[in-house]
Amino acid sequence: MAIRKIIGKPSIKASYAYLIEKKRDGHEFTEEEVRNIVDSILDDEMPDSQMAALIMAIYFKDMAAQETAVFADEMILTGETLDLSHITRPKVAKYSTGGVGDKTSLILAAVGAACGVVVPGMTSPDEDFVLTVEDKMSSIPRFKTKLSLDEFQKQLSTIGCAICEHDNSISPVDEKIYNMRHMTATIPSLPLITAIVLSKKFAIGADGLVVDVKWGNGSYLRDIEQARQLARTITRVARVMKHRCVALITDMNQPLGDSVGMGLEVLEALDFLRGGGSDDIKELVLKLGMEILRLAGVAGSTLSAKQSVERVIEDGSALKKFLEMIKAQGGSAPWLEDPSKYPMPKHVRKLPAPKRGYVHNINSGMIARAVQILATTKTGKIDPYVGVTEIKKIGTQVKQGEPLLMIHYNDETNLDSAIDYLRNAYRLAPRRPNPSPVVVERVGFIRKECGIASLLNKDIFKQSDTGFKRRH
Repeated sequence: MAIRKIIGKPSIKASYAYLIEKKRDGHEFTEEEVRNIVDSILDDEMPDSQMAALIMAIYFKDMAAQETAVFADEMILTGETLDLSHITRPKVAKYSTGGVGDKTSLILAAVGAACGVVVPGMTSPDEDFVLTVEDKMSSIPRFKTKLSLDEFQKQLSTIGCAICEHDNSISPVDEKIYNMRHMTATIPSLPLITAIVLSKKFAIGADGLVVDVKWGNGSYLRDIEQARQLARTITRVARVMKHRCVALITDMNQPLGDSVGMGLEVLEALDFLRGGGSDDIKELVLKLGMEILRLAGVAGSTLSAKQSVERVIEDGSALKKFLEMIKAQGGSAPWLEDPSKYPMPKHVRKLPAPKRGYVHNINSGMIARAVQILATTKTGKIDPYVGVTEIKKIGTQVKQGEPLLMIHYNDETNLDSAIDYLRNAYRLAPRRPNPSPVVVERVGFIRKECGIASLLNKDIFKQSDTGFKRRH
């Protein structure tokens, strides 16, 4: 149950109108005003019309770093928080804005744990693009995507990593704000994204945060400057909250890796942890993994961080952690140990190149949508094992009729519709383009004085069975 401060709240609608007017005119909220806004939304006291107007005003007029930090702290205090101080290892979470074919969260949880870092992975819909992390992990038979807070803490303590759905008792006001952002077309609101991300990640016990901000046609951030602004905002506000945070801006104008599909992406993650994997996955895992280790303080230099990430993959300890995590969450399937036993779909079909040339452009969003359509059977159920593989990347030369990718399916009901999306996703040109680098930019603010083991401001918390709760 949410615990609230006993503090005066607006009692009439005119009070909310004043707040809307204040932000509309570009002024900053006081701490008390932020507290009242958050509590009023949580308690359903603010009418939807005024909540929509307020969120729209924030979208257009923005919020200062201090203002956003207070908003994030107040969101944390609306629900449960986890105390992981009994775990002596550093705790670093990873957040991604979501991308097509992105299986790095699965891989990095295991890599971080194998290197001695606790990686709490409680994900939510705003971290995905069409295919969710839970969709991918649920392709593993009997895998529990829903963990209680107690189960989550115990698994972090024993294994060092866990991947599960967001618990609604953590920052419960987020769902109300997210739903209104969705209805008012303000999902890209940078201060609200920042407050929601930081409140969730720090409420589950993370001391530091590594952020993967994706931009391109396979992300909801289509403009690179908007991605830069989000990266700067998140790192700056985290610093105000006295937490370490680093962000990488990464390209999402083509699928990441060789496959898109729920089970197929888990299979590709396993292949990577066995020493395989595409070049783009290798680069991104290495860069993000290095940031996790350096932020955690378990690697003193870029070189040692790089060597540590490479070592746990080469010696199999990261794969072992991944399989331990799956087993701890009830997952079991022969193909986890032997990829040849993966239940490949009955049918495979190539998507032929319509002419000779170079792959000039790929609409990642269309590919993700095609896989989503392909996975929906005539009975309405989801087939988690279908998808596309062997994806030709930007800059690749192809001959007419050569496959741009391979389509794996069981049900032909929606095949034609899926193929239409896949055809329209590719653009060929006579000249070779210059593809963007996977990692475009690094943004980091680190306060040396705060230390990676810093906790949320403990003087406003009291101990509870599941961690800390807000004090009356």
